[in-house]
Amino acid sequence: MQAVVRRFDPAAEYWFREGCWIAEWSNADDDPAVSIARARVAPGAVTCWHRLLGSTERYVILSGHGRVEVGDLPPQEVGPGDVVLIPPGVRQRIAAVGHAELAFLAACTPRFRPETYEDLESP
Repeated sequence: MQAVVRRFDPAAEYWFREGCWIAEWSNADDDPAVSIARARVAPGAVTCWHRLLGSTERYVILSGHGRVEVGDLPPQEVGPGDVVLIPPGVRQRIAAVGHAELAFLAACTPRFRPETYEDLESP
């Protein structure tokens, strides 16, 4: 591995079928150990039930307030500074509560790859 500085490109943000906007801050073949993305959920919106196969995910709440549902845990209110640990293969979704957008970092180890994503709501 070599040292590198990855520059944020706001134009690279995209709508993800899960129900939120995603900006990949770091997700590259030369750093397979981790990926970091910023997710944005609109006020009142909730992402679909999904899980990641083979990756542990961590939500680091940056701004706004949410209600996260992970596995069999009861729904939990989350806010700035909270960290949600989601083991591989565990179902999850998050809602933005209140009048503000919810923004959080999603850090995956090993890094997120599209084939590890499983939508649990589509037939």
